[in-house]
Amino acid sequence: MTSRGKTLKLTAVSALVVLALTGFSTGRGHGGSSGGDHDGGGGGGCSSSSQNHDSSSGSHRDYDDDDDDYGSSGSGGSEASMPPDAATVTLVDCASEKTPYATVEVDNDDTVDGTFSVTVVFKDAAGEELARSTEEVSVPAGGTTTAEVPVDDEAILPQIDACELDSYAPAV
Repeated sequence: MTSRGKTLKLTAVSALVVLALTGFSTGRGHGGSSGGDHDGGGGGGCSSSSQNHDSSSGSHRDYDDDDDDYGSSGSGGSEASMPPDAATVTLVDCASEKTPYATVEVDNDDTVDGTFSVTVVFKDAAGEELARSTEEVSVPAGGTTTAEVPVDDEAILPQIDACELDSYAPAV
């Protein structure tokens, strides 16, 4: 092959490599449009049939054949900044004359630290509500914290027969 033929061939290969590396497309729209928040059209530039560019958040999401989570968007790290949902609460011990508080365990299964509102209802032997106390409990991500929810009126301590609480405590 002549020197000119080698140069021409090298130039053509170089151009193909540049086009392949930039992801140049021929103008076909890629990605779906759900509610108009995906750009979905256009051509040229950095585009690939396995990508969807979300113009509303500036993020990028690859759509794999085995990926079922098509509705998520947002920028990376946003999941860590989401507030926790709720914690699971378990009664360890009810209040008595010896211990003027109910002991609870609060489990935070979320991926972020949270503070949760735990409410205990103190009842007499007939099942009637004597008092209700709420305590805010801080729990690390994926952790468990034991907390004491005090009886505000110590005069009712001899009458307390049972404690009730919701099994879930909302985040505050």
